[in-house]
Amino acid sequence: MTDSTQPQPFEQLEQNERLDAILAGFSGDESTIRRALTSSDGKTRSSALRALERMGTLTSDDLSSHVDDESNHVRRRVAELGARRTSVPLAVLLHDSDLYVAEMAAWAFGERTHVTDDELAALIASATEDQRALVREACVASLGAIGDVRGLPAILAGCTDKPAVRRRAVLALAPFEGPDVDEALQRALTDNDWQVRQNAEDMVKPR
Repeated sequence: MTDSTQPQPFEQLEQNERLDAILAGFSGDESTIRRALTSSDGKTRSSALRALERMGTLTSDDLSSHVDDESNHVRRRVAELGARRTSVPLAVLLHDSDLYVAEMAAWAFGERTHVTDDELAALIASATEDQRALVREACVASLGAIGDVRGLPAILAGCTDKPAVRRRAVLALAPFEGPDVDEALQRALTDNDWQVRQNAEDMVKPR
């Protein structure tokens, strides 16, 4: 009888291939890593991208060519590593069917030193229109990190969203000033969620 707890031959091959890619990132074997980028296994391709980053040889083209990868593991890795590469087109990943890919893409924009007008517009749209609260939360946080006044209406909308979004939106008001901001903070001070109230108190004290 076959022991179902043991990896089957094909699974074992994938595991070995992934391990080879990971180890190659430490040994400097770029050719092995680049072969792993064409693996049929998504986790192996994801590990290969990480290994190239570790070696310092990952390029924007490497990431851009995997933006539409069929594996959610790879797309999430692209979003993560694309945070420091402004030429990698991540806006499409804001609408990804995988929740955690979309969340990572939203986070990545907040880490960038520059976002284009189109990227900012996409982030604003997702902050108010995405049906997934976790994505909206990540979007308002990034809009706060970016600090562009065009994102303020979306952040203010987030202050009336679900509790997790409100908590993040209140903190995202930090770069902004004005009556609307003051009103949102005052409202947050009496929010029925204690973490929202605490965040609002932390925001109001230094002002």
